[in-house]
Parts: sequence; structure tokens; C-alpha cells
Amino acid sequence: MRQRVLITAGASGIGRAIAEAFHVKGADVFVCDVDTDGLTALAAKFEGIHTLVCDMSDRAQIEKMVSVAASALGGLDVLVNNAGVSGPTSPVAELRPDDWDYVLKVNLTGTFDVTRLAIPYLVATGGLIINMSSVAGRTGYPNRIGYSTSKWGLIGFTKTLSMELGDAGVRVNAILPGAVDGPRFQNVLASRAERAGQPLSVALEHALEKQSLKRLVNPGHVAELALFLASDAGQSISGAAIPVDCDLQSA
Repeated sequence: MRQRVLITAGASGIGRAIAEAFHVKGADVFVCDVDTDGLTALAAKFEGIHTLVCDMSDRAQIEKMVSVAASALGGLDVLVNNAGVSGPTSPVAELRPDDWDYVLKVNLTGTFDVTRLAIPYLVATGGLIINMSSVAGRTGYPNRIGYSTSKWGLIGFTKTLSMELGDAGVRVNAILPGAVDGPRFQNVLASRAERAGQPLSVALEHALEKQSLKRLVNPGHVAELALFLASDAGQSISGAAIPVDCDLQSA
């Protein structure tokens, strides 16, 4: 039977790589995102992928989205909680409370809402939940307290869910990507280089200096891990927090 997969924030970056990978493997895929143009481009390139615009800070939109997704797919086998925002770069003393609230609302509460609504469908199939945490959920991330806190929170969320849902045969795991190659990280690098008055190549060198492997993470490698966790070979893995970060030692 074809796997039925719901991916949040799947219009670009890691989410899109995961959506493409599952689609190519023959899964029925539903993707939500706030990026209307990205969803349109994804659906145009991959016939059969279902899409819907959804703001992960809006509980009503999430409730509608999960219902529409489950109906369109005829159930759920895999949920990939990929949606997240980084928030502003700021030390805690200067961070606006509204910015803190928004990051946690999307990264933690949004994930909670999607998951609680998806659980009945996943219990019915003995399915899989993949929560996209971050290396920031393992090492911390100075000047990104909201982001780091939310990504640490997703580790606890993952472990607790794995314990709650194990009797139903539902597996729950977290993936912790490091610096993933793509427009988002390239923009971060460009900003760092500009602030420091350095060439982009120097900013990249500094970004990789605490990694054993001196390269950016290929988003396709994160997608392949998601496929593995959803495969027969991944059936005994639950409650795990798996880094894909080229062996980053600290932020």
C-alpha cells in the first residue's frame, strides 16, 4: 500500500526535499505551507502532490488543514513536522516578547496542534511521526534563544510522544539538521560576511570550523533519513534524536 504522508512547510528547503523524496518513492504526499508560490511550483513540477496554504500560527487553519489532508489522502501513515521559524537574531535582554511568543507559537504550539489532530489517523495505521528539530536543540544557539528553546522542546516532545504512542505501534523520532545548503543558509552567510566585512568564503570557513566534515549538509541527505525511518528497516527506531550535522561540536 502506498504510504500517505503529510509534510508541514514543504514548499522549499528541507521540507520540499522530503516531499520530493517520498513522491518519487511512490507515496501519496500532502504539503502545507504559507508560501503560496512555492506550493504552486511544487504541484506544477510533481503531479499528484496535494497542497494547501496553512499558517502554522493559526490553530483554526491547522485544524482545517489536517482534516483536508486526511480526507485527500484517505488517512495518514507518516507525519513530518517540518514547519518552523528562526526569529530575530538578538540577545535575550533585547528580544521583544512578541518575537519570543511567535517563534514558540509556530515551532512548538503549531507542531503540537498538527500532531494532536493527526494522532487518531496514525494510531489507526501504526504510523510514524518525524519532528524536525535542529542542531540548536543539541548545542544551543547564542542570540537565537526562542529558536533554540523550541528545538530543545521538540526533543522532549518527541521522547514523550514515543512513550505515549508506543503501545499503539506509532513511532516518533526527531531529526536534527545542521547547516543545510540552500538559499536560507546562503542568506545567513551573506549577512554574516557583510557585518564582519569579510568575503563570503571566509564566513563559510568560520561557519564550518567546528564541524568534523567541512561541508554544508545536503538537504537530500535529510530527506533520505526520513525515508529510512519510514521504511521497513526503520521499524524498530523510536524516541531517537538523530543529528545530520557533519559532526558539529558546538554552535
